[in-house]
Amino acid sequence: MAIINATDQDFKTQTGEGVVLVDFWAPWCGPCKMIAPVLEELDGELDGKAKIVKVNVDENQDTASQYGVMSIPTLFVMKDGEVVDKTVGFQPKEALAELVNKHL
Repeated sequence: MAIINATDQDFKTQTGEGVVLVDFWAPWCGPCKMIAPVLEELDGELDGKAKIVKVNVDENQDTASQYGVMSIPTLFVMKDGEVVDKTVGFQPKEALAELVNKHL
């Protein structure tokens, strides 16, 4: 499954069903750039059991504000539209996999 770039307009649709790892990021953020290839790898390993959605906070400030995102990268695990877990800052793939897998 490919990583989806969500906007303020389609965020609820993209995260409303199943388990979703949401990455709040920005193009100028160093740790965000570091975590991008980790998310690509994780996406391949999840094999469709969960999806990954990225939200550019510069372009989608309403969603970032609504979820209280203060620093990036902030990653949420959502299940059927509800936030069930959260982490802030760069995380290795193993930590992100564990975060997602405990909600599958």
